[in-house]
Amino acid sequence: MNNAKTGRDIFNKYAKLIGCFCFIVNYLPRVFQRFAWDIANIFDGSMSSMVRYAVLKSMVNTIGSSVYIARNVTIKNPSLLRIGSNVSIHTSCYIDAAGGCSIGSNVSIAHASSIITFDHTWGESSVPIKYNPITKSDVSIDDDVWIGCGVRIMSGVSIGSRSIVAAGAVVTKDLAPGALYAGIPAKLLKYIL
Repeated sequence: MNNAKTGRDIFNKYAKLIGCFCFIVNYLPRVFQRFAWDIANIFDGSMSSMVRYAVLKSMVNTIGSSVYIARNVTIKNPSLLRIGSNVSIHTSCYIDAAGGCSIGSNVSIAHASSIITFDHTWGESSVPIKYNPITKSDVSIDDDVWIGCGVRIMSGVSIGSRSIVAAGAVVTKDLAPGALYAGIPAKLLKYIL
């Protein structure tokens, strides 16, 4: 029998300590919170993971329990980010929630994945594209979703519950629940329910 403790078990065991730490971090000035995030982003381990969780909890719209944020994760516009419980966001992920982003519970986002909630426009030809206006659209990832490594999720899409997005896929349209998707752009491979 496997006696290994899960991240959820460890989170629950130390929930009171984590709650106290989150309370303290919440009252630190933003500059100290960012400094704590930057230092914790360098290291692996339980303590640095707890610091990242506490700092993120003070900055995001909502966040559940047992959320693992690995090192080298970049999160832009965190006040527009909503995260459920039992979520893992692995190393070198990039999330820009400028247009709003909702990540449900029991979601795993593998390393080097990106979630982008805005698009560049190019309609004003007298202005370089990088200075043209941007459009923002919410991204919604429902409960029980597995995002493979290196996935790109573009603005305005919704990923249905109990879905798998295979490594390297680019999600440009809504994905129905209960299915496996792969490719560029992501296409339905098969239903898994």
